Amino acid sequence: MNLLIYIFIFLLGTIIGSFLNVVIFRFNSGKSIVKGRSICMTCNRTLRWYELIPVFSYLFQLGKCRRCAESISHQYPLVELITGLMFVLVAFHFYYILFFSPIIYILFVIIYVFVFSLLIVISVYDLRHKIIPDTLVYTFIVISFLSIFINYTSLGSWSTSSVSLSIIPKPLFILPSLLNIIAGPLLALPFAFLWLVSKGKWMGLGDAKLMLGIGWMLGVYQGLASVVLSFWIGAIISLFIMFFVNKKINMKTEIPFAPFLIISFFVIFLFNMNIFTLASIF
Repeated sequence: MNLLIYIFIFLLGTIIGSFLNVVIFRFNSGKSIVKGRSICMTCNRTLRWYELIPVFSYLFQLGKCRRCAESISHQYPLVELITGLMFVLVAFHFYYILFFSPIIYILFVIIYVFVFSLLIVISVYDLRHKIIPDTLVYTFIVISFLSIFINYTSLGSWSTSSVSLSIIPKPLFILPSLLNIIAGPLLALPFAFLWLVSKGKWMGLGDAKLMLGIGWMLGVYQGLASVVLSFWIGAIISLFIMFFVNKKINMKTEIPFAPFLIISFFVIFLFNMNIFTLASIF
């Protein structure tokens, strides 16, 4: 894919990331997500258009409001950059579909950037408020359940004997297997059990709901890999905080787990890893 197209996709992603910041800050706040001008959270001044350019406005203003000089949250440029990068990686992930159906390619890219944009909002919201909003996670669950009716083998596969693309003429939509149907509940049950036994102290019910969607979207074997990887990521980050941020972490420390689940989900999705390939690597 042409470099200019990737740049355009990245810039589009940062614009969407700017909107995701609006959703994160205004969700459940009583403010409209789609109405109302953006304002400084400290002095309530309405921001000009040149103060709303994703990433660049933050850099040009040195991370401060032009009027009150109060520091702007690092969340703004980070979410914009992460969303832009996510757009590029998803577009590249489905690149091979362009060889036989640009329309299906565009459709899949739109669906998955929407899914991961939704998960970015869930992840950051959980970090800020220690809760996963039902409206967002239920939307993800519905999309994930519908995804099990897609026959991904109909999208073509790389031939193992050559670098050429071999197209498999199969229907795009199918009836899912029993394993695909139970994948979501099967992977969500352990999280729900931990929530029930600990009365919400070890794990939130929102994590179980999130895992329900991840299980349906990834399937059993990739879903298991996602669970294992999420606990590894969580352990590594917790150790980093303990030794380098000088913050004590114990059983009573409340650490949002949704970001770990979402990061591992994205990694497994990008690299098409399952529990067996993950085990072989580590």
